[in-house]
Amino acid sequence: MRDINAVMEAHVGDLMAIDGVTAVAIGALGDGTPCIQVYVVSKTEDLVCRVPKTLGGYAVVIEESGVIRPMSDETG
Repeated sequence: MRDINAVMEAHVGDLMAIDGVTAVAIGALGDGTPCIQVYVVSKTEDLVCRVPKTLGGYAVVIEESGVIRPMSDETG
């Protein structure tokens, strides 16, 4: 099986192009098995259908994150 980092890198552009996806990361299932986590603003039925269940043999887990915004630099 391909390295999970390579699998994620190969698909991150396509995943991020899905409207509502805010981030993609590597995570772990409850048993410690590596997975690809896809963070979404809201976990809708449409997004569940559009995000693949597996990529490169790794499970894909959808996590609802809400809107992700960069932190502002207020150091001045």
